[in-house]
Amino acid sequence: MSSHDIPVWEKYTLSIEEASSYFRIGENKLRRLAEENKNANWLILNGNRIQIKRRQFEQVIDKLDAI
Repeated sequence: MSSHDIPVWEKYTLSIEEASSYFRIGENKLRRLAEENKNANWLILNGNRIQIKRRQFEQVIDKLDAI
């Protein structure tokens, strides 16, 4: 890790790849969730790149029994 890398658990937003690794959810499943919830408060679209707001998505997952 270089001095400019921020640990995933400190990042505000995560890419699909980072979120997949962090939450242990498949990339395809995360992309599907993003497509189905385009106006969700845990989602940011940066151009065509999907960014997941880590803390808000953690709150969503905390309320679920299954994804």
